[in-house]
Amino acid sequence: MSAEPLVVPDPDRRRALLTGMIGVAVLAVLLILGLMWAKWLPYLAKAGTLSDTRTWSGSPIFSAAGQAGSAPSVTGALRFARDYGEAIWRALLVALLVAAAVDALVPRNWLLAVLGRRGRGAQVLSGGLASLPSMMCTCCTAPVAVGLRRRGTPLAASLAYWLGNPLLNPAVLVFLALVLPWPYVATRIVVGAALVFGASALLARLLERSPSGAASTVVASDEGRAAVEDSPRLRDLPPRYLRSLARFTLVLVPEYAVVVLALGVVSATLSDFGGLAHRLGLLAVVLAAVVATLLVIPTGGEIPVILAALSAGAGLGMAGVLLVALPALSLPSMVMVGRALGWRATWASAGVVLVGGLVSGALLAVLG
Repeated sequence: MSAEPLVVPDPDRRRALLTGMIGVAVLAVLLILGLMWAKWLPYLAKAGTLSDTRTWSGSPIFSAAGQAGSAPSVTGALRFARDYGEAIWRALLVALLVAAAVDALVPRNWLLAVLGRRGRGAQVLSGGLASLPSMMCTCCTAPVAVGLRRRGTPLAASLAYWLGNPLLNPAVLVFLALVLPWPYVATRIVVGAALVFGASALLARLLERSPSGAASTVVASDEGRAAVEDSPRLRDLPPRYLRSLARFTLVLVPEYAVVVLALGVVSATLSDFGGLAHRLGLLAVVLAAVVATLLVIPTGGEIPVILAALSAGAGLGMAGVLLVALPALSLPSMVMVGRALGWRATWASAGVVLVGGLVSGALLAVLG
């Protein structure tokens, strides 16, 4: 009987496996420690406080720019940018670190094995579920969405991740349940899930060239070849990561800061949602959906805005619009992801969020 031939592992494959494992390990450490510092522990403390008081402390972020409905102000814009920066800087830092790790350290075929599954249903499901632990606002999740798309993650999964962070944030759902009646939580879950899992798949189907999405995935039989093509040497990982981090920071952060500052000039003017309701009636709900899709808030920032609007006499329809359209997207977030996701996909996402906000307003009016 002849002996079995000895199979010698391919050095390129062993190197790809080693560097891939190290890259994934670095990403896992950044995610766990970063999110624990920026999100999980602060939100746990916030939830504990809310469970005792059942009252949201603090005013809407837009009040930093001036009284609701006041004239545009550069001084107010600077105050708004300062307060907003203090609220989100930790999450933004973690997002940049994670985005660079996704872009530079994780093998493309490994990433696509998780997020690039065949079929848009599986893609939006994996992207949406992956968004739940990070709990970021739309702007802070933008760098990670850009990193995913740069590495070839399908449009459906990238959109689901981008929208899922703000809309299905478990911490915000808990906050809503503690300070507002149950219809708010139910409306947010129903409309949020429809946008994350339904609208993302629909937009990808309409916008992608290949209806099957095959061009966005790695075929299983090609995984070995892809691993070899994406297998830097171990000593190349640190400079590769630093280059990616510098690129994300130098490109995304300045344009982010400029757009946030510009929005700060008009935030107080545009955020008089209670006044809109008194002056324009039903038309105010449509206008609020447009404005809310563009304005920027930190995670959970929609809650004090809703409370202020209700106290100023706004109805449930207005509150429902703010519940979805305000956190889902913002102009700074759209500017950051536009080149990576494609401008058609970006503006189409704004359109479906606007419609989703109107649906949310109608649903909350019925449930409430």
